[in-house]
Amino acid sequence: MSLTDKLPLARSRVNRDAVSRKIPGFLEGLWADPATAVVVIWRGEALLAPGSSNQLALFTPADLPSFRHRIYLGVSIEEFRGIAAGTRFVAAVLDDAAGEAMEPDVSRWMSARTLAHTLDDLDSGLVIEALAMANWHDAHAFSPKTGAITTNSQAGWTRVDTETGRDVFPRTDAAVIMLITDDQDRIVLGSNALWEAHRYSLLAGFVEPGESLEAAVIREVWEESGLIVHKPRYMGSQPWPFPASLMVGFHAQLDPSHRNDLRPDGTEIVDLRWFDRAAIRAEDTDITLPGHPSIARAMIDAWLNDETD
Repeated sequence: MSLTDKLPLARSRVNRDAVSRKIPGFLEGLWADPATAVVVIWRGEALLAPGSSNQLALFTPADLPSFRHRIYLGVSIEEFRGIAAGTRFVAAVLDDAAGEAMEPDVSRWMSARTLAHTLDDLDSGLVIEALAMANWHDAHAFSPKTGAITTNSQAGWTRVDTETGRDVFPRTDAAVIMLITDDQDRIVLGSNALWEAHRYSLLAGFVEPGESLEAAVIREVWEESGLIVHKPRYMGSQPWPFPASLMVGFHAQLDPSHRNDLRPDGTEIVDLRWFDRAAIRAEDTDITLPGHPSIARAMIDAWLNDETD
């Protein structure tokens, strides 16, 4: 069974309604409608409702006098939390001046990277979609083909090359992340050179062009640890829009015919260790696990609870 339905960044209660994006003037019509619900993004963070630590603030278009980008997020599929079924959502991405003017209290701006797991299904889906698209817009102000300026189109879901008129479409970078087990049912955790001391997580890496997900699992494990694994098995996936990844989780087993010692690559991975369940559950453990929004934490928890088969 897939872990996807348990992953905090893979939840949603919104139909993305791709058909409506292509209707001429659709976004402008939504912006003129006071029933449109607007999610606000500033500096990669989302604005929370007053007095709340786990619910997004929702605005009308009239509340947003200026913005850098607008993206149609979709339509609610059912009544939820007092929000009517059929409510249409738009993300407004603000520049520095507009964001600070709207809410200077930084405690009301939430980082989805660390706190998305505290949101409900509706808000989690909205903020992750909004952040992914906001990051894509910021990275594609110019055409990768001609270098010409690009402009927002199709309700925020494409950018148009002003020189050729061609659409530039959003892209997502696929990355694999691996739960590696041996014949003693231990797992490998590694410490990245950029992390604080004692922080450990699963091995992961980007899929290369012309490579299958399973081949990427085997290659990345070898490159980062010196281990040879086989039988990669899909566990689940979730977006990780920091800035533009899709994390695809696999369980892979150590190949019994190739028993190698752990060998950190020394550049990205500075330490590698085998862990059994008792070592991770121990009260005096010296390791810090990945945060709860991450697929890595969900995969480790599934293993801890013996739910990986």
